[in-house]
Amino acid sequence: LREMQPEKTFYPDANMTLRVSYGKVDGYYPSDAVEYLHYTTMEGIMEKENPDIYDYVVENKLKELYQKKDYGIYANTKGEMPVAFIATNHTTGGNSGSPILNAEGHLLGLNFDRCWEGTMSDIQYDPDQCRNISVDIRYVLFIIDKFAGAKHLVEEITLVR
Repeated sequence: LREMQPEKTFYPDANMTLRVSYGKVDGYYPSDAVEYLHYTTMEGIMEKENPDIYDYVVENKLKELYQKKDYGIYANTKGEMPVAFIATNHTTGGNSGSPILNAEGHLLGLNFDRCWEGTMSDIQYDPDQCRNISVDIRYVLFIIDKFAGAKHLVEEITLVR
């Protein structure tokens, strides 16, 4: 293709080059009367709990932390425990684990998926429908610190609030 169109610029693909995607944290409306907020909280984990489905089993310790609202420094300004957020970043398969940074270079989360409506973005990106899904780094730190009891690991990290 490059030989046939030498004047055309092609995006790198699977060649070990750095890939950068940018966007903003933002909810969306996938269909009539349906709204997805830009973030989820631990309340949603509890709402979805189902002991009959392995992926929806909630450990007792996590339930206790939720009931006590023992989120420590990781709670948002509303006192909620943020879990995940969606943003307009254009991602694709293989982006799982990619860091999500703010304009100052601070780690906000880790990308792990796309919304269903955004899977078509490999062919055509629609900023009204395409959202990537990331785990909020505050939830990751909460799990390390409060749930796993590994506060010593968090103490080695410089946290920016």
